[in-house]
Amino acid sequence: MNRPRPNEYPTWGETYISKVDRDIFEILNDQIQSLPALFRANADKADYAYAEGKWTLKEMLGHVIDAERVFAFRITCFARKEQQPLPGFEEDDYVTNARFAERNLEDLIEEFIALRKANLYLFKSLNEEELNRKGIASGREINVKSILFIVGGHIIHHVYILKDRYHVV
Repeated sequence: MNRPRPNEYPTWGETYISKVDRDIFEILNDQIQSLPALFRANADKADYAYAEGKWTLKEMLGHVIDAERVFAFRITCFARKEQQPLPGFEEDDYVTNARFAERNLEDLIEEFIALRKANLYLFKSLNEEELNRKGIASGREINVKSILFIVGGHIIHHVYILKDRYHVV
């Protein structure tokens, strides 16, 4: 699948789309194993945040799960020709209100795996016409294919942060 063109997504999407350096479905499939492995290998740091006011590892994983749900909802809506604009989401508020710190890390890992596996059925079912459909989310136009690339690139982005700032291995 060709990468989305810059006119198919808002400028903020480039942060994530630019990180997709190979087939998007290979990345999405690989993340089912690689992300859980990273969190499991660093389970002793589950409640660690690298600075005051920053998310813990559990909160970071919870954020990834929430974002995946939001992105999958947007993909579903726009692929099905939803005409209503969709709201944005304030990631810090979501994390604050989700109580991820109270959750078990392994449960969060399993939730991510189940969610990604379920989402892949939807993602792989989309044809070229559906991938090119667009809608308004967070006040900006975006197409389905761009959101799909954002899903994969979003995790790549957070894995980089985990390695750079949290010093996970």
